[in-house]
Amino acid sequence: MPASESRAEDIAARLSAAGLAPRVEHHHVVTSIEAEVPEALSAESWREVLEVVAEADRFGLFANSLNGRTLWAAVRRTAPATGDVRGPGRQR
Repeated sequence: MPASESRAEDIAARLSAAGLAPRVEHHHVVTSIEAEVPEALSAESWREVLEVVAEADRFGLFANSLNGRTLWAAVRRTAPATGDVRGPGRQR
């Protein structure tokens, strides 16, 4: 198993241990992890969950009155090539 996939699975397992039900999806560039966050999540659990998702390459929270709160994290499947760091058309 590639290291990035292992990181994503570890994040999902730790979110599950914190009481969330994560969903993992493998995409071409990233592996995404999403979990619904219950309204009654304690402050201690929030700290634990934020420590977990901070290990991802990117993370965030979608919140609205219709769908509640969804925590997400993304782990890059491959590291960008040095020349591609600034994006297409921005290379020296």
